[in-house]
Amino acid sequence: MLWETCMLAQREIRRNVLRSCLTILGIVIGVSAVIAMVTLGDGATAKVTSDITKLGSNMLQIRPGQGFRGPGGARSDDKPFDVADAAAVANQIAGLSAVAPTASRSSQAISGNANWSTTVTGTTSAYLTVRDWEIASGRAFTDGEIRSGRAVCLLGATVKRELFGGADPVGSAVRLGRISFKVVGLLAEKGQSSFGMDQDDTVLIPLRALQRRLAGNTDVATILVSAKEGVPTETVQADIERLMRQRRGIALGKEDDFTVRDMKEIVATLTATTRVMTGLLAAVAAVSLLVGGIGIMNIMLVSVTERTREIGTRLAIGALERDVLFQFLVEAVVLSAFGGLTGIVLGLTAAMIGARAMGIPFVFNPGIVLGAFLFSGGVGVVFGYFPARKAARMNPIEALRAE
Repeated sequence: MLWETCMLAQREIRRNVLRSCLTILGIVIGVSAVIAMVTLGDGATAKVTSDITKLGSNMLQIRPGQGFRGPGGARSDDKPFDVADAAAVANQIAGLSAVAPTASRSSQAISGNANWSTTVTGTTSAYLTVRDWEIASGRAFTDGEIRSGRAVCLLGATVKRELFGGADPVGSAVRLGRISFKVVGLLAEKGQSSFGMDQDDTVLIPLRALQRRLAGNTDVATILVSAKEGVPTETVQADIERLMRQRRGIALGKEDDFTVRDMKEIVATLTATTRVMTGLLAAVAAVSLLVGGIGIMNIMLVSVTERTREIGTRLAIGALERDVLFQFLVEAVVLSAFGGLTGIVLGLTAAMIGARAMGIPFVFNPGIVLGAFLFSGGVGVVFGYFPARKAARMNPIEALRAE
């Protein structure tokens, strides 16, 4: 009986193809929009997580002052760190794999006739460990170069491209400000971060070289810390906060004049934000499903009116009310299910195109696809029930008299 009913439903749908297609348009738009929005949202979340991971695994940042003010670092009235603070963290905090003091300055990098405005970061070789940054060619700083503050540098991929094009820069000289630095290595390309910053637009030099030759002070703007695998970063963060309060002489009950930020917190915050935005967009898109359900109900009511004599004939020759109810309910479900399948194909296609255009990964979510399809079927049941009930409760005699 179910198979026969489905065949009858398909016959009625094919009888007026254009009207059927217009009927399911709302379902198609709703399902495709929900799937596309959620898939793109999942892709954006995956990209944010990946980009934050590129900054360094198990990394914590310690900066003077309260809050983070971007790459410029601390305000002028915040008490800066020094190399001794970084050494204290490295020696007194357990569970660390690397500690890298850093300070940065904007500078014009010049090589021959080419020049490029970039960020110069003074640090140690531990910076590469903390940031999970590999050397593409050349070498890292030696201990002697770090201790003496020798004029050597590592170039980011963007700076290398702007100054040297396709040539190998290792062994060449780059002028930063008025000081000439020898290029000893090229950093592997990392790409753009989730904050819109080009991570490859940088030049690394020994911290002491930046302090003596460019900055003219011994300040350390940021201390980057990497925890060992398996060591909870929350524990490391608490230990660092206790140590820094002690070293900076902060009395009990007083507010910290520094900030320790766990990168996992940033990942969690950004991920939660993207998920909320994805949910809101999906909710807005889901309104189309309700609109499509209303469209199905209206067309089914018209169909009931057009087929009044057919309904009367079926009831007169012995069909039960539940048979008529079931027939019209199946027609509504078939319409909405077909719209759901079409919406799934269009939604996944749109998500693939959008992901490629936005430069984010395509993350297939079978749960949302199945959920959208079942929801479209549920819309057919809910909004198709009233027209089906109206057809089933017709008086056969009155129905046969209808013109």
